[in-house]
Amino acid sequence: MYSTLLLDITGNLASITLNRPDKRNAISTTMMAEVQTALDEIEKTHARVVILTGAGKAFCAGMDLDMLAAIAKQSPAENQEDSRRIAKLFRRVWSYPRPLIAAVNGAAYAGGCGLATLCDFTLAVPEAKFGYTEVKIGFLPAIVSVFLTRQIGEKRCRDLLLTGRIIEAAEAREFGLVSEVVPVEHLMERAHELADLLIAASPSSLARSKRLLVSSAAASVDHDLERAILENARIRCTPDFQEGVASFLEKRKPVWQGDTEK
Repeated sequence: MYSTLLLDITGNLASITLNRPDKRNAISTTMMAEVQTALDEIEKTHARVVILTGAGKAFCAGMDLDMLAAIAKQSPAENQEDSRRIAKLFRRVWSYPRPLIAAVNGAAYAGGCGLATLCDFTLAVPEAKFGYTEVKIGFLPAIVSVFLTRQIGEKRCRDLLLTGRIIEAAEAREFGLVSEVVPVEHLMERAHELADLLIAASPSSLARSKRLLVSSAAASVDHDLERAILENARIRCTPDFQEGVASFLEKRKPVWQGDTEK
């Protein structure tokens, strides 16, 4: 049924494994749709906790290269539709009614970093790396900024989003992106321990607690997402985005033109 992920539902626990190890589990349009479908499917079962992880050595290395190349050729309307699709996925993860545990087994960059850190709990191996690298290719981390400023504060958000730097798991924990750093051999064991702790709690209490946490911020999040969707779509039409994507795909240094908008 799924081509980009593995879904396992056993009793009270569901697991989603991003399964494109040859592509470092990069995000494609198909993967975005399948993650949404998997979350919908889980919600119809008795599973009370979800673990999200990646196959192979990476958690999710960001956007698929083919998808990135395709975006550079899209119309403004297509770009806005695509931006809204990304926003819908991130909001779904952020507001999911059942606890989500990310077991980050390796690199989590750009959109992959968003998936990892928008879960309720983010466990990471010491070797895991995190970063929002969009500015390095002339892109804009618009969608994730809506959530990130609320999660780690504006000053740290500016650090990560304006520099596009990659940080280690230990620093990610200091920033508040990671809940725990766990040795690689104990990552899934710890994820299951945490899942058992959550499963032992009152399902009604957990559901109501999550609903309360989400509802208190939902209106402002949705308002900010609308603006972010437009900005995400607009930057794709700029010369710097076109040059950033081309230079990235061609493995050369970009030659920036700067913002041509007045």
